[in-house]
Amino acid sequence: MIRRLRAHRLAVGCLLLLALDAGALRAPVVALRQGDSARPFAFADAGPRSSAPRQLAPPLAGRPDPADAVKPALLAVISRSLPISARPGGGRVVGSMPSSSVFIHTPTIAWIQSTTADRRYGRVTVPFRGGHVDGWISLVGLKLRSTPITVHAYLSRHLVVVERLGREILRFAAATGSRSSPTPPGTYFVTDRVPFDPSGPYGAFAFGISGIQTRLPPGWSLSDQLAIHGTNDPGSIGLSVSAGCLRVSARALRELEPLLRLGTPVIILP
Repeated sequence: MIRRLRAHRLAVGCLLLLALDAGALRAPVVALRQGDSARPFAFADAGPRSSAPRQLAPPLAGRPDPADAVKPALLAVISRSLPISARPGGGRVVGSMPSSSVFIHTPTIAWIQSTTADRRYGRVTVPFRGGHVDGWISLVGLKLRSTPITVHAYLSRHLVVVERLGREILRFAAATGSRSSPTPPGTYFVTDRVPFDPSGPYGAFAFGISGIQTRLPPGWSLSDQLAIHGTNDPGSIGLSVSAGCLRVSARALRELEPLLRLGTPVIILP
């Protein structure tokens, strides 16, 4: 299993589920708290190492109309845990927006998908929860930011596209979830940014996002957080072999690292 980090090392909890033996892996691990108990947690990626040749992503077609992405995405610095309600200012509480990421406690900068006319309330997707549930948080007193960058992942095409103000600036092939552990579509945002040893199974960098994998392999007891990360198995890129995370090339990581700041929208489509 993955060796524990010293306390000062930074790690993020995402679902990478690698089937590697103890001597092959040099990746961070941290204890996740659940109630009063702690359990080990680490990046992992369940698909077997692939010997198949890399499959290039086919040309993109049928992309969503980018008109809604022309304006920069609105982000909010979440300074305290906030209830997410079914309607602006009230209604049933459908979830919560934490002030830090669940696993390594990076301060939360959340993507606000739309606002009320008075900009007092913002629509968000409940983070770190299976399924897709939208609701509203109060924006009163929160620091607001913006980003021109949005990421779209097209699972059926094994393709990641980066847009700036609705215009494509980058595209990369990606490995996606396997048939038994598919990547869950949804609207997410970047919650963690973690550098790694480039020779390791996660490549040089990982971007934790606000989604989780609910279809874990039998017996898995570690983290379920999703991420975009590199790989030391480049032959898997373009295939459906992961446990839910998106694997990209070393070149892709170099291009993504300066662009995907905390809060960056990540939209995963079938």
